[in-house]
Amino acid sequence: MTSNEESIDDSLSERLVKCDENKVVNCRSSTDNIEGHKLRHGTDSFPNINERPVDDISIELFYKPHSISLLLISIGAVIYFAFTRNTTNVEENIWTGILCIIFFFLIISVLTFPNGPFTRPHPVVWRLVFGCSVLYLMGLLFLLFQDYETVRKIFVWIDPGLASFHIDMDKEYGVNCSEITIEKIWNHLDIFAVAHFLGWTFKAILIRHLGILWAISVMWEVTEIAFAHLLPNFVECWWDAFILDVLVCNGLGIWVGLKICSLLEMREYKWVSILDIESTTGKLKRAMLQFTPGSWTAVRWLDPTCTYMRFVALCQLVIFWQVSELNTFFLKHVYEFPPSHPFVVARLVLVGVIVAPSVRQYYMYVTDPTCSRVGTQCWVYGAIMVTEALLCIKHGAALFEHTQALNILLWLLCQSLVSVLCVYGCVLWHQYFEGTWFTLQTLWTCWKRSDYKQIHDKKRST
Repeated sequence: MTSNEESIDDSLSERLVKCDENKVVNCRSSTDNIEGHKLRHGTDSFPNINERPVDDISIELFYKPHSISLLLISIGAVIYFAFTRNTTNVEENIWTGILCIIFFFLIISVLTFPNGPFTRPHPVVWRLVFGCSVLYLMGLLFLLFQDYETVRKIFVWIDPGLASFHIDMDKEYGVNCSEITIEKIWNHLDIFAVAHFLGWTFKAILIRHLGILWAISVMWEVTEIAFAHLLPNFVECWWDAFILDVLVCNGLGIWVGLKICSLLEMREYKWVSILDIESTTGKLKRAMLQFTPGSWTAVRWLDPTCTYMRFVALCQLVIFWQVSELNTFFLKHVYEFPPSHPFVVARLVLVGVIVAPSVRQYYMYVTDPTCSRVGTQCWVYGAIMVTEALLCIKHGAALFEHTQALNILLWLLCQSLVSVLCVYGCVLWHQYFEGTWFTLQTLWTCWKRSDYKQIHDKKRST
């Protein structure tokens, strides 16, 4: 080998080592950065995940408080509706009063509540989300101190159509599992299958860890088996549970979600003020991009040096996720809602929006040693999850009388064991295999580069 070829190989190896070191530094420094904001040594990162400031404000009008204007508009609206509407209908009066309370509470939320960890498309959006989560929690706490008949009457008063629906009117599940046909499988790929796929895509974007996602996916099927004697829609054919659910909907959703995350991580974020864009098309495109993330931080739930507390926190994440999913089905069954009822859909949308900042705040609390407390949105969501579970237990007492204790005990044992094994396996992967895997990926990336191909072709020609 000539000296020129040796210098080429040395420079290439140096580039590989430098690329590897930069990747490791970036991953390990992710706990010291919050969406690109570097923290000073010894500072508490809690304010940045609880009320993150907006950087590079280009249009000042949209980020000024306008508190006096908002107060005048709110009072004017109340005066108009209070003195101009007909008050002879008692039910309409009650509805209007409730809506007025919600309206003013959300106004106060916009003025006083924290932004949370996100600022796109606008901090006001996430303050409203936090306000809706607090309202939902207050409603759950109110229902918790009522008896079942009172709660049922409240729902029927809101939607009189619920009076004629009972949960045993729903369709049958898990019938004729031995008869497997193309038509039967195709009929199972309905709108709920699409929602299932989109839900797992959303979960993958939130969690961004293949091992944790697959642990939650597999354990959810175990959860369905354990609670099938209580919830009829958990009774599924084996091919529906493990092929359509786990492999098709869950697996494809996880793959698509992680693929989106990898694309967002590789994207170069250079934001230009809409005022500096001359063309109308460019301005419209920039306005639409306001609804995309301002930056994208690589998530690293585990590393080879993670503490036992982080290990326990991730096990809790797997179990809490199962409880939150269970609440959806138990609430629908206990209070007898059709699967596509607006109450069910609205709750799923609300919880989905609440979970996004909650997971981010939980991640920073778990991985960032400078974060001394959990974020307020995550705290509220934890209270919502527990309150929903208490509601199901209290008002579903007749349902839980048929509980098979052995199934529940085996479920708890399996949940604990699988969550621990999953997290421990992820730790071993990060400790022993991630470095080798990353080196192979780096070599493959550099191989695809044109400059490396040119070097290799030159060496082969000589």
